[in-house]
Amino acid sequence: MRQAGRYLPEFRETRAGQDFFNTCRSPEACCELTLQPLRRFPLDAAIIFSDILVVPQALGMEVTMIPGKGPSFPKPLKEEQDLEHLRDPAAAASELDYVFQAITLTRQRLAGRVPLIGFAGAPWTLMTYMIEGGGSSTMAQAKRWLYQRPQASHRLLCILTDTLVPYLVGQVAAGAQALQLFESHAGHLGPQLFSKFALPYIRDVAKRVKAGLQKAGLAPVPMIIFAKDGHFALEELAQAGYEVVGLDWTVTPKKVRERVGKTVTLQGNLDPCALYASKEEIGRLVQQMLDDFGSQRYIANLGHGLYPDMDPEHVGAFVDAVHRHSRLLRQN
Repeated sequence: MRQAGRYLPEFRETRAGQDFFNTCRSPEACCELTLQPLRRFPLDAAIIFSDILVVPQALGMEVTMIPGKGPSFPKPLKEEQDLEHLRDPAAAASELDYVFQAITLTRQRLAGRVPLIGFAGAPWTLMTYMIEGGGSSTMAQAKRWLYQRPQASHRLLCILTDTLVPYLVGQVAAGAQALQLFESHAGHLGPQLFSKFALPYIRDVAKRVKAGLQKAGLAPVPMIIFAKDGHFALEELAQAGYEVVGLDWTVTPKKVRERVGKTVTLQGNLDPCALYASKEEIGRLVQQMLDDFGSQRYIANLGHGLYPDMDPEHVGAFVDAVHRHSRLLRQN
């Protein structure tokens, strides 16, 4: 899900004393941080080191990363007229060339060993940060916009979509072999708000990225949608134009498969906190997860990202258990 390893001592050593977003703007540093987990674990893919908030930065907003707290926007969006200060989406995409350089460099260093995944945050999730000014347990200010300023909300979501499409096409042009869209704050919306303010833009991103790749003469790549806590919209997500639907740990694999059918690939969904368990218990949990998902149209993964205090050996136990039990499933 998110490999680049806050849990790895070599990650912390590489990042020591470095500003987070300065690191994101260094292709060499991003490449190194992307490759570090692959030196330790026999992973089946790499995901580029970056951050979803490089997009608001490209639109002209200041974003800082405060150690121990997380992202902070000194001047979040307060009023509809604040949208006038955002950079034009076409110009914003050109501000993200450092991400493309990192992808190209990493592809070269990977030398075909495993595929490289690019990613971005979905429009609603990016909107929440831009209005809340950082993380939030309620997203009350962002949701206030949805209720009090629906037209302005759609305008902002359109700006973000118009920025994301060339950004994701550019990632593929630079060498990304799959794309993942993170709707990390889906769970803060009920079914109605999600259908109105999140799902249309999720669909639009997929449709327009695929068209953009075709127009650029680029081969299509698999696209993954991960909407955390969006279990109320699984059927809609399965029909949203993505080849893969990522799942968090709050849903039951068999029930999800019944709901979405057999044509979409599922990814997930072990609770990341399961990695605090013993290696033996991790192996048992992985076996249960793989048995529940089955061997067809399934990518084993965690149900969200890893946490900084996780033991790398337990991450390795998870990866090894997936490979070991996968082989048994295929033999049977």
